[in-house]
Amino acid sequence: MTDSTTVDAATRDLYFDPYDVEINADPYPVFARLREEAPLYYNDVHGFYAISRFADVNKALVDHETFSSARGAIIELIKANIDIPSGALIFEDPPIHTTHRKLLARMFTPRKISALEPKIREYCAQALDPLVGGDRFDFVTDLGAIMPMRVISALLGIPEGDQEMIRDHANAQMRTEAGKPMSAAQDGLVDGSIFEAYIDWRRDNPSNDIMTELLNVEFTDWEGVTRTLTREELLIYINVVAGAGNETTTRLIGWAGKVLAENPDQRRELAQNPALIPQAVEELLRFEPPAPHVARYVTRDVEIHGQTVPEGSIMMMLIGAAVRDSRQFPPDGDVFDIHREQRQHLAFSVGTHYCLGSALARLEGRIALEEILKRFPEWEIDLPNAALSPTSTVRGWDAMPAFVR
Repeated sequence: MTDSTTVDAATRDLYFDPYDVEINADPYPVFARLREEAPLYYNDVHGFYAISRFADVNKALVDHETFSSARGAIIELIKANIDIPSGALIFEDPPIHTTHRKLLARMFTPRKISALEPKIREYCAQALDPLVGGDRFDFVTDLGAIMPMRVISALLGIPEGDQEMIRDHANAQMRTEAGKPMSAAQDGLVDGSIFEAYIDWRRDNPSNDIMTELLNVEFTDWEGVTRTLTREELLIYINVVAGAGNETTTRLIGWAGKVLAENPDQRRELAQNPALIPQAVEELLRFEPPAPHVARYVTRDVEIHGQTVPEGSIMMMLIGAAVRDSRQFPPDGDVFDIHREQRQHLAFSVGTHYCLGSALARLEGRIALEEILKRFPEWEIDLPNAALSPTSTVRGWDAMPAFVR
């Protein structure tokens, strides 16, 4: 058995830290070195292992028995070693996760998602039309932070006047002070109390929304009991959906602004031929995944690249490194190419935790790009005034302003 100090000794000058502001600004050079020099890496400052090659990350994400989500999927939460309340879908393993996932899957059917297209397009038009004729447009503050919020709020049943407050609450749960771990991991991510007034209202005023469905749905749980969701399960469930529904698409739209500005020839192709936009969305998700890593609790000793990772360890799965692995994405995973042969990427994870909202995020991303390119086919990013989000869990922009022509 090889201990962590031996693993670290071979790569003394190679350092990865999810809290490091400079690394987070552009993690890809470090990711490239990790893949080649330290496919199993140990960080002795924060006490976690990390894997970075596509094959390793893909295999580990699928193996929920060895790499468990039940203590959380964020380093800070796993270290806190608290009881995760029932309903926190992303922090559960089967069979509990299976039961909760099935409930939500009924509400994200392909038919229900595709029916949202006119509404999503309308939200985009309402955000973008007032900006036509001007010379500036912010991909995040003018669209990315607004349209996904309105879509998920409409699905959940959040009144229009409260939508920004709910979005800001969800975002605040993910924020960290620059360079520091998340401080409120114990309560923020698993507390849905902000939604209490809404479910009380919906109990007496049912509507055609997810909140009403979750209030009334009967299911057989993992202990064989037929019941409805408890109040705590319901609140946490809604909190998870509200947060996930905002974050990914907001980040995707921000990255689209930056990456397409840096690849103007491909952007012009998309403006001329919108049929290419769905594959461009996939390439954007691969090239700049909004969640560059997830963490798991290691339930048993496991051997990786000739080293033993002991039971009780924390394993970081570096999705942002895996999706740039040229073994999976030849000839060069660090190149953005909308014509790349489509292969499975991990931006929406894989296995039991494959993102239930992936179809919605793809739909929102496609429509957003169609509507942006219709109005603003040419732009240059105002990078000095762009702002990267301070968070150790998702990576993207709070502001991505552009000069438009």
